[in-house]
Amino acid sequence: MIPQSFVQELLSRVDIVDVIERYVPLKKSGANYFACCPFHGEKSASFSVSPSKQFYHCFGCGVHGSAVGFLMEYSGLGFVDAIKELAAQVGLQVPDDGRSAAPVHDDASERLYEAMAVAARFYRDQLKPSRPAIDYLKRRGLSGEVAARFGLGYAPDEWQALEKVFPDYQAKALADAGLVIDNEQGRRYDRFRNRIIFPIHDRRGRIIAFGGRVLDKGEPKYLNSPETPLFEKGRELYGLFLAQKAIRDAGFAVVVEGYMDVVALAQFAIENAVATLGTATTPQHIHTLLRQTDRIVFCFDGDAAGRRAAWRALENALESLRDDATLAFLFLPTEHDPDSFVRAEGAEAFRKAALAATPLGSFLIQELSGRHPLDSAEGRAAFVHEAAPLVTRIAAPLLKLQVVKAVAETAGMTQGEVEYAFEQLAAKAPRRRGTEAPAPPHAPAASAAGAEADAPVFDASRPPARSAPPRGQAPRPRPGGRRKPPSTAGTLLRLVMQHPTWAARMPVGLVPDDSPEGLALIAIIDLFSLGEPIPAGGLGALIERFRETPHAETLSRVAAELVEAEFDEAVVETLFEDALRKLQVDGIGKEITALLQRDREQGLDAAGRHRLSELLLEKRNLAGSGKVSDL
Repeated sequence: MIPQSFVQELLSRVDIVDVIERYVPLKKSGANYFACCPFHGEKSASFSVSPSKQFYHCFGCGVHGSAVGFLMEYSGLGFVDAIKELAAQVGLQVPDDGRSAAPVHDDASERLYEAMAVAARFYRDQLKPSRPAIDYLKRRGLSGEVAARFGLGYAPDEWQALEKVFPDYQAKALADAGLVIDNEQGRRYDRFRNRIIFPIHDRRGRIIAFGGRVLDKGEPKYLNSPETPLFEKGRELYGLFLAQKAIRDAGFAVVVEGYMDVVALAQFAIENAVATLGTATTPQHIHTLLRQTDRIVFCFDGDAAGRRAAWRALENALESLRDDATLAFLFLPTEHDPDSFVRAEGAEAFRKAALAATPLGSFLIQELSGRHPLDSAEGRAAFVHEAAPLVTRIAAPLLKLQVVKAVAETAGMTQGEVEYAFEQLAAKAPRRRGTEAPAPPHAPAASAAGAEADAPVFDASRPPARSAPPRGQAPRPRPGGRRKPPSTAGTLLRLVMQHPTWAARMPVGLVPDDSPEGLALIAIIDLFSLGEPIPAGGLGALIERFRETPHAETLSRVAAELVEAEFDEAVVETLFEDALRKLQVDGIGKEITALLQRDREQGLDAAGRHRLSELLLEKRNLAGSGKVSDL
């Protein structure tokens, strides 16, 4: 956990213009800076960066956020990594508030990173003089440029080749990094020998592991680094660091099974491919990719092994699905893998095949219906029975509804019958310890407030909320006509976000709590009433203060509206006072209505009649003291 005070201090020191300009060329126009949006294809500059608000907003696709949010969205970093990246840019050391389960020991980690970098340079240097390794890469059709781009190297066929670059070959860091193995007799030797070496990078470009491929026959064909403090197979994807821009440009990511597939596709200018690292696709892989794109295409061989791998990917993706994202499956002809297919058919054929890949919902129905004879009652019952635990795990409510309908149509049943069957099967299914029963397919999605209420302050594994439409698609046009004016609470929220110190002037007891904007305004007032400093980093800092709370989406949306059209400073004080009076009048009106209702139902005593008179007089005086508009 990173202390909130540090996050606010960091955002007060960074300039969002400097941060974004490292990745996107900006041009100044008036008070703001503009560029073509890096998150959707466009020819006109609709991506605005406000130095005064420390906030970015795209008028085309609607994506917006702070400097932290930009790094998370653009580079696919988790919250903690984005904070560390920003802190490094301004020379700050990220503290730890003591609540994290596994404190990071920076010195030890840095030694491991340095060892990996030294080993990578050594392997690269050994590639050129190795004729067998060069011949192997040429046979696979790889150019020197592509080999250099991926940092390919060669591990000599020697037991202790790394001793040439590590004078202290017995150092603990070499074993901790997975570069060497200590056998039972205490003898140490290199893990990788006589193999083509593929460096594996994290999302910040640091080498965290290696993969090695044998030159000829031998087992295992592929050898990965073991799990280390730097490397966890189930979290990392080969090639992602190099593929990030290509994924954004193409509008989708391709997931293949091996290093050579990624490198071979890059040879044909298909650079948006990544690979898992000797494991099935995991939910963490899905989360990582959905930070980069709204469309993921899994590319597998068309044989039985490929379909089994695809099915495991489907099962692991169900809880990560979103209604604004698409997961699809591309099965190549049985005689091809991605490498051979692109060489035989060409890059354009591969791209067309990827765009036409089978969506997850269709693949699920096809696979299950192929396992059961649908011409018999027993087969249809078995089909629905097997579909139930899968469909009920789908996290995207609209997609789940459509898959339920598809199951019903395939089984010759009504939607209601399938939903009832799913409920009955879910009730009877034994639950694993520590898990909840799956929600019935027609159950309404949990509200944003309910879903976020028990979330930790910062959850680096959770992808950030997205406001943009799926990449590769044109932004949805805004509804015609004038935007509905905000409520009184909404107006006050916008004014307080523009002038946070005004929160101290707000009577929190009068703010209605019957809307997301009212609840967000109450949260801001409560926060600052406890003595917490006002964020000094503009709108961006305020948004980050409420990240992963029930109010994050509301505040982010309102901040984007303020970038589009903020209040005129010449009248902002008048608007604030007017809104406060309107809030008081509304509160008095509600109390008057309640007293009149009680008078009709059971009559008022002397105290009640006196209170009603006071309220009527107070309302008349407020109305006469200044304009009370509908705002």
